[in-house]
Amino acid sequence: MTSGAVHLRRRLTANFTILSNRLAQRAGSAVTVGVGAYLMSVPDGVPVRIEALRKHFTEGETRLARALNELEAEGFLERVPVRAANGQVRTRTYVYDDPSPAARATDRTRPEPRNAVPPKEESEPEPARAPEPQPTPEPLPQPASRPVPRLAPATAPPTAEAVAVLAALRLKDPRLLLCERDVTRLAPAVEEWLRHGIAPDRIAEALSADLPGPILRRPAGLIAYRLHHLKPIEAAPLPAPSAQRPRVLPLQNCDACDRAHRAEHPGLCRDCATTTAVA
Repeated sequence: MTSGAVHLRRRLTANFTILSNRLAQRAGSAVTVGVGAYLMSVPDGVPVRIEALRKHFTEGETRLARALNELEAEGFLERVPVRAANGQVRTRTYVYDDPSPAARATDRTRPEPRNAVPPKEESEPEPARAPEPQPTPEPLPQPASRPVPRLAPATAPPTAEAVAVLAALRLKDPRLLLCERDVTRLAPAVEEWLRHGIAPDRIAEALSADLPGPILRRPAGLIAYRLHHLKPIEAAPLPAPSAQRPRVLPLQNCDACDRAHRAEHPGLCRDCATTTAVA
């Protein structure tokens, strides 16, 4: 023999398992053969749930569940629900060396040995309870939105300077393109800014700065809101200068010390006049 498997057999007297060729030479998934061989080798009472098999094998839950289903479909495995003394429904798993119906019927009627460990019954997971309906939360109060001021219709044609300011807004942001009717309605508010001494470029900057991301409606409402709420405060007029200013005395040189001082007529300074009066 030049190829193929060459058996070097040795008679085992301990730690071995007898497998049927039907399972060992089963065509198909190797995971199914491996799980079946493992179930044949373990003693009675060893848990064979998916969670227990995942601790022994490296395969995932899907492959192990498929292997158990294939073994059960071919007769190597049988899972029977039984009711315990406390009323709970548990699952007892029977593993057959010979999956033929006649052998399975004989094995099920064969009495268990007295020293046999009773198979560990596996409890089925309780059905998940339906979540209790939660009370519907009361809607939160919506913040009061600021009303957009309504512009009064213009009674006079707009000035060219106000129209130029509104037309230049589209150069700052293409979304601020206004129609002729909107320009006519917004022009009086722009003219009021101009009367306050605000330069046209500063007005265009204030109306187009820090715009929101999407502008869902016409931009005329946004511009009207800014013209109304960002209106500059009118400065109070400065007080008029007083007509009667205090008269400033001319500079004179002291006749005694020649020091400069302010006086109506030439003479002595305050210090020299005091010294002369004391003397």
